[in-house]
Amino acid sequence: MNNAQLNELKTRYVASGAASPATQFAERAENALIWDADGNRIIDFAGGIGVLNVGHRHPKVVQAVKDQLDKVMHTCQTVMPYEGYVKVAEKLSQLTPVRGHGKVMLANSGAEALENAVKVARAATGRDNVICFTGGYHGRTFMTMAMNGKVAPYATDFGSMPGNVFRAPYPVPYHGVSEEDALNGLKMTLKTDANPRDTAAIVLEPVLGEGGFYAASTSFLEAVREICDEHGILLIVDEVQSGFGRTGKLFAIEHSGVEPDIITMAKSMADGMPISAVVGTDKVMDASGGNSLGGTYTGSPVSCAATLAVLEVFEEEKILEKSQALGDKLGERFAKWQQDFACVDNVRHLGAMAAFDVVADKAKHTPDAELTGALCKKAREKGLILLSCGLYGNTVRFLMPVTIEDEILEEGLDIVEACLKELVSH
Repeated sequence: MNNAQLNELKTRYVASGAASPATQFAERAENALIWDADGNRIIDFAGGIGVLNVGHRHPKVVQAVKDQLDKVMHTCQTVMPYEGYVKVAEKLSQLTPVRGHGKVMLANSGAEALENAVKVARAATGRDNVICFTGGYHGRTFMTMAMNGKVAPYATDFGSMPGNVFRAPYPVPYHGVSEEDALNGLKMTLKTDANPRDTAAIVLEPVLGEGGFYAASTSFLEAVREICDEHGILLIVDEVQSGFGRTGKLFAIEHSGVEPDIITMAKSMADGMPISAVVGTDKVMDASGGNSLGGTYTGSPVSCAATLAVLEVFEEEKILEKSQALGDKLGERFAKWQQDFACVDNVRHLGAMAAFDVVADKAKHTPDAELTGALCKKAREKGLILLSCGLYGNTVRFLMPVTIEDEILEEGLDIVEACLKELVSH
């Protein structure tokens, strides 16, 4: 079927809240390229929203999945366990920088991982409150919608959210929230809303994902860790988007040296196969009773095989080094754009987790969401998938595969530059 026929089916049968606004349908893909149902070639700077750090259909991952399909597809690991689950748990325990010996549970999605992290924290502490941050994004289930630091479009139409979730400001100096402001805000939340003795966890992204690719400083993360220790609160770090090599480390929190009690991860764990994980200190993870964590499909044999293959690819192909090198290339190009274009400002990257803001006034840091949308739309018209994000809708984020070929990278960046030239004055 072609794009037009598929769009007709989408309009007729797919719920509008779930339907993509895109009018092209993926037919096949390889590394950083997608071909649609009409045969058009498209460069992918979105990576399935950070899922494809080792590229579409990495051969080693594809082979691992095929091999697993010849063995076991599903048993439900709580009914009949299998090697893949415990091998993934072993690897993640060894690689994840939580305090002490790590233990692992596997789930299907980032939102599930965050839900279970909160369950574990409540079981381990006997407390209810959870503190999150403005701009944070944690998922689309009810608990994670309550935790998100942004209402639209995630929670706009869905009524009351679960209680015992409180908010503190995330430090974004560019938008007038200093590190001191953020820490004072967190302390005020603990003083006025979330009694520390009733607070189970503080949940934060070391780099805001949907919130705009703003990285928290090491000193801020250290201060939050100290506050948690002072009050017996668990620190949960959400690495769903920033994890698995995006920032030049396996996990973004490693840049700071801070050790959380729990880390959640998903997205690029398995190169597109659905899996997520909660990794935490053993005593914390063992706090809840038998059969209290899990689900029918959690840690499926096929997804576990893909995860183990991804970890081999990371080592064999030096993905972390490639991520750092990619980030440096993006940083250089962004700096040129910031100099050349009146609308490009606040360029930034941590490894290959890279972004810039589109503004109407650089001096005032005035967000321009309309121009941001126009830029992404024009890029799509020219054969490039480009995503926006941010609390103000004016951040352009770059999530191309870390394995992208140099010539494809340059072709895509040239498209962005051409779009900027067409849309704005120098």
